[in-house]
Amino acid sequence: MENSGGIQASLSGRYATALFELAREKGAIEKVESSLAAVKQALTDSPEFAALTRSPLIGRTDAANAVAAAAKAMKLDSLTSDFLGVLAQNRRLAALTGIVRDFRTLAARHRGETSAEVVSAHPLSPAQVKALTAQLRERVGRDVNVDLSVDPSLLGGLVVKIGSQMIDSSIKTRLNSLAHAMKG
Repeated sequence: MENSGGIQASLSGRYATALFELAREKGAIEKVESSLAAVKQALTDSPEFAALTRSPLIGRTDAANAVAAAAKAMKLDSLTSDFLGVLAQNRRLAALTGIVRDFRTLAARHRGETSAEVVSAHPLSPAQVKALTAQLRERVGRDVNVDLSVDPSLLGGLVVKIGSQMIDSSIKTRLNSLAHAMKG
């Protein structure tokens, strides 16, 4: 599999690539991608789960037991559950956010899509997401898989990353540019 974009150059990319290869062999890419979406949501919604993934004070066994319980509660597929256990044993749970992102990128490429990371100041409505996806599809020339996140510090607008290309139309950036221009 070709991994342009340097995904394999990072720790999260190597783990994501390993998980992707296993999922592809088992014909479970969609299941794993769905489970990882649930994990990503849990990292956002549950401060306890997020703390579990970042705390160096939690031992390997305790972390593995905790993620196994969390995986069961989230009804994750067995491959993703086992993978979380490996991350816990290797003390790599802190890389989970990057692993999810990189796996989604690999899965999108596998389907012939392009991934776009979109950060907005406020949650986007389904109609806004649909319009944005259509505009990005027109710009890139193929289907776009949009990964949404919210950063209130942007104040307004969007920051869109497609591969190495970034489109920053946030009010925060515009205000910073204006402040820099006024300093002379």
